[in-house]
Amino acid sequence: MENKKENPKKVNSAAGSDDRTKWQPIEWVGMILFIAFLACIFFAHEQFSGAFNAMFTRSYKMFEFYLFGSSMLGATIVVSIMTGRVLERLGFTDALMRIFLPIMKYLKINAAVCVGIIYNILGDVNAAGRIAGPVVMKAGCTKDEQKIAIATLTNAPASFSIIVLGIIALSTAGINPLPVMIVGIFLPIFLIPAFLRLFWRDTHAADIHDLPRFTPDTGVMDLIFGSAREGVSIVLTVILPAGCAVFTIIGLLEYFGIWGAIVSGMGGVLSAIGIEPETGIQTITVAGTLATKTLGTMVSGPTADAAAGALYATLADPNVKKLIVGSFILANSSWPVQVPLGQIPAVWSGVVDLKTREIMTSAVIGCIIRLVYAAICAQLFGLYFAAVA
Repeated sequence: MENKKENPKKVNSAAGSDDRTKWQPIEWVGMILFIAFLACIFFAHEQFSGAFNAMFTRSYKMFEFYLFGSSMLGATIVVSIMTGRVLERLGFTDALMRIFLPIMKYLKINAAVCVGIIYNILGDVNAAGRIAGPVVMKAGCTKDEQKIAIATLTNAPASFSIIVLGIIALSTAGINPLPVMIVGIFLPIFLIPAFLRLFWRDTHAADIHDLPRFTPDTGVMDLIFGSAREGVSIVLTVILPAGCAVFTIIGLLEYFGIWGAIVSGMGGVLSAIGIEPETGIQTITVAGTLATKTLGTMVSGPTADAAAGALYATLADPNVKKLIVGSFILANSSWPVQVPLGQIPAVWSGVVDLKTREIMTSAVIGCIIRLVYAAICAQLFGLYFAAVA
């Protein structure tokens, strides 16, 4: 009588079937959530729908900011990317490398880490990432240098309009914008990489012979329409999804009263470290553009159509000028919160060698450094204002 051999596939299938009957921890989590979902519908349906409505309302603000609102941020990004690509085509990146190479060579850091912050100053944080990411890789930057590039980039204004509105606010307040811009915008181009090298040590100085040329040979029509298409793609497929994800969480926290407590505590901290609280909160939670616009209104004098701003009567006070300078320097950064948590990781991911978590961490570290740097600069300018008062 022949011995029948068992089919190994059937044996494995039976073993897998026995294992499938066991409840996994994640299945218990799903069951608890399902029960909680039913309980919310039956016993707290108003709160349940209210929470979702708060998330919808808050996330829709991203569409207002970038597509449908009067701020025209979406068009700003498209124009910024077009401008950046045109500058790149005209040899701007290669010229920057010639300028920064001697300084960064002395610091023993690849000069390509400065490209992102320069494009950030000229255009916008998303355009800077779109252009600087490939440049960083093409220049052969190490992972630590890629982190330095991202963290350094966050110490420049997320939009060129922030600089313009900020200069108007400083001039209206009787503050000379030039020294504030030198200390707050241009000095960090070299200071931040030098500081970060203390922690991210795998860096090396690049010689001009080690670097390729960064000027592309794109045709005129392809350059103009291709960069415009790239800008629209960034807005619709990167910035809006990333911003909506962050704003959805903020909306939920707002509905349960948690976000209000966070913002209230944040205002007290900002005032204590030398940053005007209202505009500082706007920078961290909404946009630096809105913050500098509000700052200009707060320092404006009375007109036929409007009363004087909240800070106008106290502009002679050195402490008030200190708060204005601190707010200006903080606004010229890659805050608000959705930029380091959403937009920068979305733009840089897949372009550099870093994981999304590493990109986000580098961006958050850069933004925290900017907050501390703004506070230090505010205190130093406060001492100066007090001395000349």
